[in-house]
Amino acid sequence: MNAMSSSGPTLLTQTTTARAKERVVKEQVVLVLQGGGALGAYQAGVYQALMEGGIEPDWVIGTSIGAINGALIAGNEPANRIPRLREFWDGVARRSLLDQLWPTPIFGNSLANLSTVMSGIPGFFAPNPQAIWGPSFPLGIEKASYYTTEPLKETLGRLVDFDCLNRKPVRLSVGAVNVRTSEMRYFDSQAMSLGPAHIMASGALPPAFPAVTIDGESYWDGGIYSNTPIEVVLDDVPRLNSLIFSVNVWQPTGVHPTTLQQVMARHKDIQFASRGKSHVARQAQIHRLRHVVRELTNRLPMELRADPVVQDLAEYGCGTLMHLVRLLSPRLDGEDHTKDIDFTRSGIERRWKAGHDHARKILAEKPWEGAVDTLAGVMIHEAGE
Repeated sequence: MNAMSSSGPTLLTQTTTARAKERVVKEQVVLVLQGGGALGAYQAGVYQALMEGGIEPDWVIGTSIGAINGALIAGNEPANRIPRLREFWDGVARRSLLDQLWPTPIFGNSLANLSTVMSGIPGFFAPNPQAIWGPSFPLGIEKASYYTTEPLKETLGRLVDFDCLNRKPVRLSVGAVNVRTSEMRYFDSQAMSLGPAHIMASGALPPAFPAVTIDGESYWDGGIYSNTPIEVVLDDVPRLNSLIFSVNVWQPTGVHPTTLQQVMARHKDIQFASRGKSHVARQAQIHRLRHVVRELTNRLPMELRADPVVQDLAEYGCGTLMHLVRLLSPRLDGEDHTKDIDFTRSGIERRWKAGHDHARKILAEKPWEGAVDTLAGVMIHEAGE
């Protein structure tokens, strides 16, 4: 594939890969990646900065584009991860003529992204010719969509080393929602062998993309159920002290919209930000209760601790410490409700660079090395714009 435009940031055009330094943290490192289409370039920039700073994930959790980025990371040896991420994002980047013909301040990105809507993205998705029969024509669960993701299947097979992934040097969990039961499921390399179908199921956003059937059940994009799966880490058994980088691409806050275009953009942000802060607050509250149970148990006399009932109750206690670093992709000038299909080279380059810059800043600050409230259990560190 062609390299990124020479006018783009150096981090996208350089041919050498920064080698990971000696491990600099003792905790389990977890990378949590939201879904968000083209916005996922920000996640690639974050990962590059983490790697350059000597921080490699032990576990990657992703939905949709986060699952794809996660597979490219977990499914390659360290030296190959940045090249594979670059190859993927270089392959889906495009320069539209509409980018140059229409003024963004008037029309936003809608017209610039029209070519994506009409023709798809090479190596990712293409129009489904059967969709021409209309919305009521019975196509079947794996064909009822406006696009086909067969190009993505080939791309994943080429860029992801599934043998490496399933050797589990890095644990990978990808979220998808069961179409029949509406229940969330995480396909986890620690519990099963993963293949392209599991990654594609996590990104099967309806009605654009078709459901993916695995073991007789059909799955859609996990982002329509939970696009910020922090609970997976805190509910894991056994829990470990963790440094969690939650890389978010949808804006949880915004201003009052005054145009229809702004209404659509704000609606999509609210939908896919998935109440991230409230979910984290709830999980932090639950984890604090685990610490309270542990503290109360430690204050009991030894004879009471020997009681089988007390021992059963004590199992609900936990003393693990979780540092959660929340990184947020910035708003870019001119973006609108079609920002998640902004696969223009300039959009990808700017978001990759923003992720790289934000992660470098938080790595320089190292807030997880400060004083902690051991009773709280979860320390939240905000980073981003």
